[in-house]
Amino acid sequence: MRRHRLVLTVAAVLALLAGAAGMTLFDRLQGGGYFDPGAESTAASAALREHFAQGAPNLVLLVETGGSVDDAETTRAATALVDRLRGEADVSGVLSYWTSGKLPALRDKQGDTGLVVATILGDEMHIDDRIAALAPAFAGAHDGLDITVGGYAMMAHETVKQGEKDIIAGEAIAFPLTLIALLLVFGSLVGAALPLLIGTVTTMLTMGVLWLIAAVTDLGATASNVASLLGLGLAIDYSLLIVNRYREELAGGAEPREALRTTMSSAGRTVAFSALTVAAALSSMLFFPLLAVQSIGYAGIAVAVIAAVVSLTVLPAVLLLAGPRVQRSRFGRKGLSGTESRAVDEGFWHRLATMVMRRPVPVATITIVVLLALGLPFLQFNAGFPDYRSMPGDTSARQVAETLRTDFDAAELSGLFVVLPDSKDGLGDYAAALSKLAGVRRVDTATGSYAAGALAIPQAAIHARFQNDSAAYLSVIPTEADPETVNGVVRAIRDTPAPTRALVGGVDAANLDAIAALTGKAPLALAYVLVLMLVLLFLLTGSVFVPVLALVLSALSLTATFGALVWIFQQGHLSGLLGFTVTGDISAVVPVMLFAIAFGLAMDYQVFLLARIREEYEHTGDPVGSVAVGLEKIGRIVTAAAILISIVFLGFLASDITFMKAFGIGLPLAVLADATLIRGFLLPAALRLGGRWTWWAPGPLRRLHDRIGIREGGSPPAEVAVHA
Repeated sequence: MRRHRLVLTVAAVLALLAGAAGMTLFDRLQGGGYFDPGAESTAASAALREHFAQGAPNLVLLVETGGSVDDAETTRAATALVDRLRGEADVSGVLSYWTSGKLPALRDKQGDTGLVVATILGDEMHIDDRIAALAPAFAGAHDGLDITVGGYAMMAHETVKQGEKDIIAGEAIAFPLTLIALLLVFGSLVGAALPLLIGTVTTMLTMGVLWLIAAVTDLGATASNVASLLGLGLAIDYSLLIVNRYREELAGGAEPREALRTTMSSAGRTVAFSALTVAAALSSMLFFPLLAVQSIGYAGIAVAVIAAVVSLTVLPAVLLLAGPRVQRSRFGRKGLSGTESRAVDEGFWHRLATMVMRRPVPVATITIVVLLALGLPFLQFNAGFPDYRSMPGDTSARQVAETLRTDFDAAELSGLFVVLPDSKDGLGDYAAALSKLAGVRRVDTATGSYAAGALAIPQAAIHARFQNDSAAYLSVIPTEADPETVNGVVRAIRDTPAPTRALVGGVDAANLDAIAALTGKAPLALAYVLVLMLVLLFLLTGSVFVPVLALVLSALSLTATFGALVWIFQQGHLSGLLGFTVTGDISAVVPVMLFAIAFGLAMDYQVFLLARIREEYEHTGDPVGSVAVGLEKIGRIVTAAAILISIVFLGFLASDITFMKAFGIGLPLAVLADATLIRGFLLPAALRLGGRWTWWAPGPLRRLHDRIGIREGGSPPAEVAVHA
């Protein structure tokens, strides 16, 4: 407190430096990140690249001719285009209608549009760099041809660019709405400005830290979107709690420095502990091998730590400068933050808690039934992965993909392949066996093309590319391009005996492997979170019952959220209002990411509440009255915090990427369910049923908590037996 001006100066310099670095953050981020690096499909891609300098096609040039694709002038111009693309660095496997014997699959049904498909080799960062250079060079009008660039590489690149736009749009919505809400909370311009100031500094510092992380490891574009709005939301939450407690102390007659000391020893401890719980929940994302999910973990940990550090250093320094002005209202009112002078037992939350605790069993039963009923749609959850339909309609990648789907034989372009990296023995028999599988139209390889178990097209020059001296690969063409058919083909190929080691690859195989990685790692990540939360909440409460209760309540608060996700995004309700394309599934990463963030926030509010209730219980020893009083003292500010962070999360709805919109719906629902149904009904009912046993712990654990436990109000009065 004696060096508050120095703290502010250092914070301002760091924020400006971090903000400047953050302006180039998007140049370091990767699109995509939804593949498992340890999966069979990834090994197949590596083997195809190693043995044949090829890969699954990730670049598509849609060439509109304005006439017939077979015109002599069109053929000349298109051939020159192909030669030009072949001359580009890191581009291989260039195949086109005009240079491959006029394959029907590379011409549209009307005969006026053809395709050039190719593979950009390298890791995702290098591919993104190359597509950033290739797209503007090839898109547009060239020698009478109108070219649109698409493919997976283009979609990943446009995802990063779209994320950059979405952050600006989201913050443009969140900031003014949050300021208005803060004015209603505090009734003071100074009080309202402080959380936004802390939120801005937190966001700038977070972007700078992500810039540093991206300099030493791969980081997905999803990190920036989540970090921006989550950082703003957490910083507002933490500063709201601290400013409210500071105003309480000032209203009680304390001098500013004394009020700040009390605030930091109480609310400050809660903020630090709360940040630890949020960071712990989000660190569970590091168990998953997908870069996009891990990036959320890195960003979430950074956000939680930075939001707490800024709230515990910069905010106290600003409060010292502001002094009593934090209390003054310029709107003729004192706001909703809870510093009014009326008796604590006259408040809404006190009355509600008292009413609930009179009838805890029926209230708890009805609330649980409502939450479970709202979550029922999640039983129909269908996991998928983001494709072109998750992108805005005006993006190049989506336009190309939709044209391929409607005007071309999309199954011919599915991109499934099987690599035999060790030997090419038995290739013909293996190809014939694969061609008999359900859902397989044709298998192309070095010995010819096979259909229905027989050789359909004898070996020709076009088949030579499928083998070399030591290895071979096969291209498997499904009957349909829909995910259900293609996924069935992938599974069937993997179940079919091969003459040597066989690796199945392609985008659809990679998606299937990614879903398997998510579901396989989920139990470990969940166990990690539960154990860690039990330990942390024990350190806060000293109870063996309350941590279990908090976990159960937080899980229940997510049931309605997951049910709403399926009802809205999978089943398509509200798609017109929210502006997204219904795909019949939900990206498999959404529930995983949403669980970590929403569970962390639910625990965040549980910590706020339990810390204050615990403080009241330690001073009174009354297990019932402490719930009502603690809920009244913290209830309004937690309500305000929940509303404010929900407003911030609504900024995700500004995104034109479908799975980001899911965060804009899911996170506010989870937060508001926790702030109303859980806090208003289930928590007081459960604590009433637990009574004095709520705070019980066995002797060894009680002594451990006495030594290393965390309390909002410092040490408990010696005469209060809180564990009996």
